[in-house]
Amino acid sequence: MAPWSGFWGARAVLAGGGGDAFRGGGTPVVVKMDNPNWSISEIDAGDEDEDGFFAGGRRRRRRGKNAKQITWVLLLKAHRAAGCLAWLASAAVALGCAARRRVAAGRTDADAADEESPAAASAPSPSPPRRSRLYAFIRGLLLLSLFLLAAELAAHANGRHGLAAPAAAALGALHAAWVRFRAAYVAPPLQLLADACVALFLVQSADRLVQSLGCFYIHLKRLKPSPVSPALPDAEDPGAGYYPMVLVQIPMCNEKEVYQQSIAAVCNLDWPRSNILVQVLDDSDDPITQALIREEVERWQQHGARIVYCHRVLREGYKAGNLKSAMSCSYVKDYEYVAIFDADFQPYPDFLKRTVPHFKDNEELGLVQARWSFVNKDENLLTRLQNINLCFHFEVEQQVNGMFINFFGFNGTAGVWRIKALEDSGGWMERTTVEDMDIAVRAHLKGWKFVFLNDVECQCELPESYEAYRKQQHRWHSGPMQLFRLCLPDIIRCKMAFWKKANLIFLFFLLRKLILPFYSFTLFCIILPLTMFVPEAELPDWVVCYIPALMSFLNILPSPKSFPFIIPYLLFENTMSVTKFNAMVSGLFQLGSAYEWVVTKKSGRSSEFDLAVLSPNMDHRKQQQRPSSTLPVEKKEKYNRIYKKELALSLLLLTAAARSLLSKQGMHFYFLLFQGVSFLMVGLDLIGEDVK
Repeated sequence: MAPWSGFWGARAVLAGGGGDAFRGGGTPVVVKMDNPNWSISEIDAGDEDEDGFFAGGRRRRRRGKNAKQITWVLLLKAHRAAGCLAWLASAAVALGCAARRRVAAGRTDADAADEESPAAASAPSPSPPRRSRLYAFIRGLLLLSLFLLAAELAAHANGRHGLAAPAAAALGALHAAWVRFRAAYVAPPLQLLADACVALFLVQSADRLVQSLGCFYIHLKRLKPSPVSPALPDAEDPGAGYYPMVLVQIPMCNEKEVYQQSIAAVCNLDWPRSNILVQVLDDSDDPITQALIREEVERWQQHGARIVYCHRVLREGYKAGNLKSAMSCSYVKDYEYVAIFDADFQPYPDFLKRTVPHFKDNEELGLVQARWSFVNKDENLLTRLQNINLCFHFEVEQQVNGMFINFFGFNGTAGVWRIKALEDSGGWMERTTVEDMDIAVRAHLKGWKFVFLNDVECQCELPESYEAYRKQQHRWHSGPMQLFRLCLPDIIRCKMAFWKKANLIFLFFLLRKLILPFYSFTLFCIILPLTMFVPEAELPDWVVCYIPALMSFLNILPSPKSFPFIIPYLLFENTMSVTKFNAMVSGLFQLGSAYEWVVTKKSGRSSEFDLAVLSPNMDHRKQQQRPSSTLPVEKKEKYNRIYKKELALSLLLLTAAARSLLSKQGMHFYFLLFQGVSFLMVGLDLIGEDVK
């Protein structure tokens, strides 16, 4: 439907009409109708002069509007309103049907994880009481809020309509007693907690603002790390440039969907074949997957690639144990650097030529990290929101820390390590679920420098289902707290500059890994709804709206194409705070769920294109479609689930929104309403991939 801008200010010309057509009181129009919905698609607004003036400089007098024009405008508005209502009704019906299916299936996050990777089977199972404490706390707050809302509604009805004399007196006395009690005993501690969270919120916002200004300075001055002596374009002659011995490792575990493109991408790296060796570190416990990966390695060996297949008999220590086992091989001593790529990562052919030269003549450099790019960032709303978060992480956090501090957390993949730095730092350890951050912190304490290359990208895949994303975030936020407990004595005893110790303890660990999930959950999911029932404690509008909007604006700057999703991003980040807070507490107090390791599920969406380009022959993709193993293929069904904590929080926020409507707090009402709907959608697993 064509836009109606400029309709009233233009002079229309009737097709075939003469001058007499304009002697009437109105302005004729040309209207074209499109079947079958009879929507108005075009209006010829006439041929008015561009500047709207006569030669004499006087403004052209606009003609009046006749009844036909007004009728058409009213019909158009009615048509648009009907279309909007139809779309809303269709969306509501689809939402209701999806919610009904979730509830009818009855599969919650407390059920047995039939989709989990076998890698999680050996993990210590968390005790049910510990796992349900946060949910019990939220459920208790929900019941309390419902009771208080009912009491407020009763008091409101008594004030407006009046009840019977005895009932009104008793109800008024109870309400007055509650008001005195909350003003004297509930409001002060709640206000104190709110003020403390607001202070933490402001400190974390200032840190994010400083990082954003640092990123702006980097772009303004066009700062970027540059190697002293880059490798020459010709990689066939090892003696012509800087082509040291490089070991490439691909750790994987039951990665049936993505192993082909990752192996193909690594085997096509532009580097002398005599100076590179690829290790496929397969921790799969599925015999079919093992056979497929082994056949893939043998096929590339037949085409001249230097690649070996490694499989552990004792699968301990997850990814860290896998990497540690690979580094113990005797031939590793012949190599100077090791590049690591997870199973869903596909480096470009020039990856090594753009990263390894940074090590030349820089003996203090221990790590070169590249940024990630995502092949499925536009797949659904969940992947779009993840793309915003990770773009800020790489563009701002990693780049600023790498440029000004020479330290950042290793991302676990798409990086090149100096093997000497790994050995000097103690090698891979299985003590946490974030082995990448662990080795980075220990290398930093030993004095090794890091370089982050924002212009070198490595393609990978984002989790498309909320279940996979939730498990990934739990591991990413519980592991740092485990590591903080273990590394704090070493950081304090280390002989390094005081500001580096302060950066590690207060910024890297406490502010960005502990305080951020704490205040996000406590301030916006607990304190804010409680202040609706305890109005003596309050949060100003700038805390609820303006500062979060500014922080979301800064977060979305590195991915400007995602600006239409700024409001969903703000709501989703608050929604994820319950998962991050739970993970942070589990890691800090070493609860059972802190040691869970579940391999993030991938879909392998990029395999079709990459295999056709990178495979040694064009029939390779077709051959891989048929598993050569005769073992039965067991397909595990995946289901969408109901997440109880998110659902309970949604009801709590919606109850608080109803209470704020009584007190006519507009800003708080809209925030609580939209945040409650966001929690409801996530609780019913209506964001991300619709599995079953």
